[in-house]
Amino acid sequence: MRAKTLVLGIALALMLAQDALAAGTNADARFKAIYTNEWAWRQEQYAARDESDKRHPIVDRLPKMDPATEVARLQHWREVLKEVEAIPRSALSPKEQIDYDVYRPQLAALIASERFREYEMPVNSDTAFWSNLAETARGDFRSLQDYRNYLRLLDDVPRYFREETGEMRAGLKRGFTPPRVTLAGRDASIAAVVNAKPEDSLFLEPFKTNGLNLSATEWNELRANALKAVRESVIPAYRDLLKFMRDEYIPGARTSLAAESLPDGKAYYRSKILEFTTLDLDPASIHKTGLAEVTRIHAEMVKAMRASGFKGDFPAFLKFLRSDPRFYAKTPKELLMDAAWIAKTFDARAALYFGMLPRARFAIKPVPDDIAPFYTAGRGGPGVYLLNTYDLKSRPLYNLTALTLHESAPGHAFQIPLAAERKDLPDFRRQTYISAYGEGWALYCEHLGLEMGMYDTPYDVFGMWGYQIWRAARLVVDTGIHSQRWTRDQAIAYLKENTALPEREIGTEVDRYISWPGQALSYYLGEMAILKARAKAEKSLGPKFNLRTFHDAVLEVGSVPLPVLEARIDRFIADGGKGPYPDME
Repeated sequence: MRAKTLVLGIALALMLAQDALAAGTNADARFKAIYTNEWAWRQEQYAARDESDKRHPIVDRLPKMDPATEVARLQHWREVLKEVEAIPRSALSPKEQIDYDVYRPQLAALIASERFREYEMPVNSDTAFWSNLAETARGDFRSLQDYRNYLRLLDDVPRYFREETGEMRAGLKRGFTPPRVTLAGRDASIAAVVNAKPEDSLFLEPFKTNGLNLSATEWNELRANALKAVRESVIPAYRDLLKFMRDEYIPGARTSLAAESLPDGKAYYRSKILEFTTLDLDPASIHKTGLAEVTRIHAEMVKAMRASGFKGDFPAFLKFLRSDPRFYAKTPKELLMDAAWIAKTFDARAALYFGMLPRARFAIKPVPDDIAPFYTAGRGGPGVYLLNTYDLKSRPLYNLTALTLHESAPGHAFQIPLAAERKDLPDFRRQTYISAYGEGWALYCEHLGLEMGMYDTPYDVFGMWGYQIWRAARLVVDTGIHSQRWTRDQAIAYLKENTALPEREIGTEVDRYISWPGQALSYYLGEMAILKARAKAEKSLGPKFNLRTFHDAVLEVGSVPLPVLEARIDRFIADGGKGPYPDME
């Protein structure tokens, strides 16, 4: 009888296990169906191209941006979120639980953006809806379909611009605009299109060379149609946009700076903090953290100053760095070549610090002339590291190593392609960039440069610490502006006093923080999370800790919220420090 009872017990346990497995499999399938369908819908809504797969043609249209469409988007995402929350997280497999922890906050951020009607402010001091169009013109054209689709896209510009300006007018009515001071001169890129001869338009860039070796007849027909679209669709649309910006939008933009001064401003600013940092933190605590970190890093900068042999005080050293010609490239080519040398120097050391390397390569290019005056010092991503060669006296060479590690490899032009190449991740993870993770990783890479021996002189080390304090100071400045009503001059003065940034860059950066609330917080808080996770792993694993496998563990998850990254490193520790690619350890 006892044996029979035991057999029955085992059979019952097996049945329950099978039921649990079936339930888990069913939950996984439901969840996958939800996010797969929603992602496809989202790509369709925003006329988005899969940038990780250049076999996909350039899109043939621009997204709809009318009020009815925005209302429908909000309703759809709310319904999707209800479907997701109806699935118990515990019913999902471990892999899908991670996807859940990435996807649910992503939906919440999309809903918050629609709820606060951010689409009514599609421009800031750094980017604008029309600048995305210029990026398409400078992109890769690999097929005849790309060119044909591009022609249709150009003809769609007037409709798209009308809808965007309609939304901006709605924002004007309720005071939901960027601060006026941050828009000064930002109409220059629009004027450049209006004032250029049609045959010299940047939108004819794809037709400079016949890369497909089409027949002369077919190629000339394509180019003639493009020129017609530029004359009849693009330039008139830009002309109307320029008039709107100069006559209505810039004069009517708000004069206040703080995000908290916007409609429902306190809640709006908290939503941006959550979106960009993936942490629910109050502005006061972030401000306090920033002040403490600025003090700590300043001491490291003084050490680097002393190591350089400079005998004066800190303000005198900053003046010396900002004025001595030895620290500045004489030509754009020199700056680009120095950056290329730094990138290749890292290549020689990459395998010592990373097991998995991305297949994708990247180019180093100057920032286009039409946006360079208001662009950051550099920016990197899939296939490209853009370096700003405008106003060379504002591009110090002692910052260049840190900048290059951040924007190229092992920063953005390394991490983003590596995530995109992970075919085992769903598209919503491969193709979505989470600022706290991505910017935190890139800033960590600047710091990692010390261990990699990338900084050749005390000035380079000072530049690295200068970049670290700049990002820590952002915690102070962003919260100061948007929650404590700091003035623009107050923010500029704080950065002048505490960083070695050139004055032009300080002004550009402050305008970016003013018009893009919360984004500046992601860098340093993200780096702090990675450094904290590493310190925990080093302490827990002791001699078993391997920096190479730690980096692989951080990178293999792709772009994720910081709590998900923390959980990944906890698993890394629990597994005894084994990396995701055992054959590369």
